[in-house]
Amino acid sequence: MAVVRAEPYDFAFDPAQAALLIIDMQRDFLEPGGFGEMLGNDVGQLRRAIEPNRRLLAAWRAAGLPVIHTREGHRPDLSDLPPAKKVRGGGKTTIGDPGPMGRILVRGEAGHDIIPELYPIAGEPVVDKPGKGAFFATDLEAILKHRGVKQLVVTGVTTEVCVNTTVREANDRGFDCLVLADCTGSYFPEFHAMGLNMIKAQGGIFGWVGDSADLIATLGASGMK
Repeated sequence: MAVVRAEPYDFAFDPAQAALLIIDMQRDFLEPGGFGEMLGNDVGQLRRAIEPNRRLLAAWRAAGLPVIHTREGHRPDLSDLPPAKKVRGGGKTTIGDPGPMGRILVRGEAGHDIIPELYPIAGEPVVDKPGKGAFFATDLEAILKHRGVKQLVVTGVTTEVCVNTTVREANDRGFDCLVLADCTGSYFPEFHAMGLNMIKAQGGIFGWVGDSADLIATLGASGMK
């Protein structure tokens, strides 16, 4: 057992029971010209999380610890896309429509895939989810249980939507979550800050919030690199 500096108090990190969960670092959300930018968002706000995630992922892989990636998206026939989700926002272009990187948020299209900087390697499961939470309508919980995972280090985008939803789902299922502030991001800085505050509020009601540098240092001090 190692200790990682975090809020509201230090996180008791057990690498034997931990997995890194990287949420929705997809081209359509992070790259210029993707769906996120089409909605009028500044993708630069999310891209700040790429380099911290890259450093963490390298250290985590070097330590031989499990990594799981998620992608939000839908079947090509859109049979798992609720009509309410497709029309919400009233935009001219919606999920399933043609976009600069293929059909928007459709599985198998270029924009749906994970950015090259954090691309999965052999042995790293990719969980395709139709909703905001990574546990809804997926086999994530089965994967974690079969691997003996009880702790999740959570990174990705966006802080207030898919990250927050997943952490809340994980909390209800008994997982301890350490969310890394510099490895998460939002199109709206104020939402990023508030999303993290909600996780660590009331003595860590949903989990812990830390920084990737502290976790990487812990991995190194524990002789796991």
